[in-house]
Amino acid sequence: MPLTKLQFKPGVNRETTSYTNEGGWYDVDKVRFRFGFPEKIGGWVKHNSTQSFLGACRSLFPWVALDFSRYLGVGTNKKYYVETGGAFYDITPIRYSNELNASITVSVSGSAGTTAVGSITKSDNVATLTGVEGTGGVGSPIISTDDNITPVISSPTLTGSVGEVTIGGNLDVSVTLDGVEGTGEVGSPLVSGENVTVFDDLVFSATDGSSTITVTVNEAHGATVGDFVTFSGVDGLGGNITAGVLNQEYEISTIPSNSTFTFEARLANTTIQSITVDGQLTPTPVVANYLDTGDGGITSVAFYQITTGLDSAVFGNGWGAGSWSRGAWGSAAQINVETDTLRLWNEDSFGEDLIINYRDGGIYYWDESLGLNNNRAVELSSLSGANKSPTVAKQVMVADERHVLVFGCDLETTPGVQDSLAIRFSDQESVTDWETTVANTAGEIRLSSGSEIVQAVKTRQQILVFTDTTMYALQYLGPPFTYGSNVVSQNITIMSPKSAVAFEDNVMWMGTNEFYIYGGQVQKLPCTVRDYVFDDLNEGQAEKIFGSLNTESSEIWWFYPSASSESNDRYVVYNYLEKVWYYGDLSRTAWVDRGVFTRPIAASTDAYLYDHEEGFDDGSTNPASPINAYLESSQIDIGDGDSFAFIRRLIPDITFRDSTASAPSALMTLKTRNFPGGDYLQSKASTVEKSASVPVEQFTEQAHVRLRGRSFAFRISSEDTGVSWRLGSPRVDIRPDGRR
Repeated sequence: MPLTKLQFKPGVNRETTSYTNEGGWYDVDKVRFRFGFPEKIGGWVKHNSTQSFLGACRSLFPWVALDFSRYLGVGTNKKYYVETGGAFYDITPIRYSNELNASITVSVSGSAGTTAVGSITKSDNVATLTGVEGTGGVGSPIISTDDNITPVISSPTLTGSVGEVTIGGNLDVSVTLDGVEGTGEVGSPLVSGENVTVFDDLVFSATDGSSTITVTVNEAHGATVGDFVTFSGVDGLGGNITAGVLNQEYEISTIPSNSTFTFEARLANTTIQSITVDGQLTPTPVVANYLDTGDGGITSVAFYQITTGLDSAVFGNGWGAGSWSRGAWGSAAQINVETDTLRLWNEDSFGEDLIINYRDGGIYYWDESLGLNNNRAVELSSLSGANKSPTVAKQVMVADERHVLVFGCDLETTPGVQDSLAIRFSDQESVTDWETTVANTAGEIRLSSGSEIVQAVKTRQQILVFTDTTMYALQYLGPPFTYGSNVVSQNITIMSPKSAVAFEDNVMWMGTNEFYIYGGQVQKLPCTVRDYVFDDLNEGQAEKIFGSLNTESSEIWWFYPSASSESNDRYVVYNYLEKVWYYGDLSRTAWVDRGVFTRPIAASTDAYLYDHEEGFDDGSTNPASPINAYLESSQIDIGDGDSFAFIRRLIPDITFRDSTASAPSALMTLKTRNFPGGDYLQSKASTVEKSASVPVEQFTEQAHVRLRGRSFAFRISSEDTGVSWRLGSPRVDIRPDGRR
């Protein structure tokens, strides 16, 4: 009997039964299709083998500075980093500092003379400025600060030659001025304290034999467990807890109350990044002794970074809903914490600088010219010349016309109040001018359909804006309107704020139980693995779904969490050149295509970045591990399926081009069945050596097998390092073997 050629349709089909899909592929992992034939996907190596990040990364953004430095923005639920040269630089914004004001001015009206500023001391949250001398008549001393707070005390008694100004740590409390001797004409001597800083009170305390340090503050700190705070100007406590130990960045361990928190003391001069190993902090504790009885001194400053976000979505009231210490102990979180509480960063470059925001949070600006060390992003509204800047948004973007756009933001007339359907844009070529006037191109638009903006995607012709029910096209019109919007499609769905992917002039996205494509009009995209994906998807963590582009292989990838996983552990791929689908298992939380960097870069759940399509192995281990790739066909009838047949020979057709292994090989398996619902009767690998699992090599001519059944399936797999393979059209030698 002649040999039977095994030639299968490209792509995987799980929408029918294995028998119905005869002539096609039915199961797959880490295999793609090129020119209609399957091949193993490329491998991955660590972007930097020694540097990991903290938290779950859900955003990657590459850009190039004017000096051609290549940067990668890395947004996690704990930090925002700029990665360059294999190192991570923390640019996470500061939300609050107990440094109340950097400039104090004390004025005495109604007197004449001269003044001088002396020293500053602090006790019990009261800063005292001594050494003010002056002459003049009785007047009205006031204190004014950069915050425009002006406590006033009228007509004090002025006695003595040395003045004393007492300033409460909370600037709403009283101010007293004593000891100014006044004679002569009426005037207005001024005491200017430009180099004087008043601090909120920080009290540090330690316990002999423990590394736990408790910090007590006068004002509510607003922090949560896992937040990061950096201390400076702190004195040592007298023993092992030195100033070097305390003046570092720390992760907050516990929060006993809204005015106290704790952290674990560690060796001095050890940065957070230096003790980050495999995504975890690995400090060397420093234990206090009986000498550590100090309080940290009078000039302690705490810089609190923005509150860390959730790495998993939480629903409902009660235990576990929302961030720790949101309310009183034992109280339910009286909110419905939905998936938008997941920390999702968005960013875009403005020239060589970076604009970032986290979903439903603040908007920040990072100035590249200020360097990488100790250069944190700052609030957009704090920039010099900022005018009517938005303060909260769901997403930021820089349009090709050089307008900064923010989506789901606060309106110009209601600052700080988020409107989930609002879009604002700055004046052209400006990050600071947001006031709508006839003299600029700033403005705002409000969409009318849906309840919130989910995602905005830039294409060559327009910006597509997705609400939860409708897709809009945002187009540049020029002055006086600048931008206009129109409805493209209604009654659509979108699974996550990272679901839509632009490629060429098209956009594809994952919706609820559907995939969509837009190339001038919205269409549902036929999917041959639809039920396989959506029937085993953790919808409670759907906002973690991340869509990505791999242009080298003409693929759109979506990483998603399976029903039994809280994090992304699977992927589904649409090859838009071949117009086929396939899938597999891979833990990736974010991805960026090649371009600025020569290879695609992805973030993994192990807190490392990986360069993909590099080599043929899994570089998450040292040494690298094999990638277990396989592809299995649907059942193939022998004849009409009413007779048994005997398979005695397999003729391989495979190439191992570019493999680095000295003897690359793959395993080919034939499986037979008696009936469509039955189990496989036999499974035997084609062999060229005396081993049940000896693989087929490049020049294997044939492999002898002994299999009998009514149908059979073909499987190819590989489990060795350094192996790359592409399958052709193998053949099998089948002979009739009766009806029983």
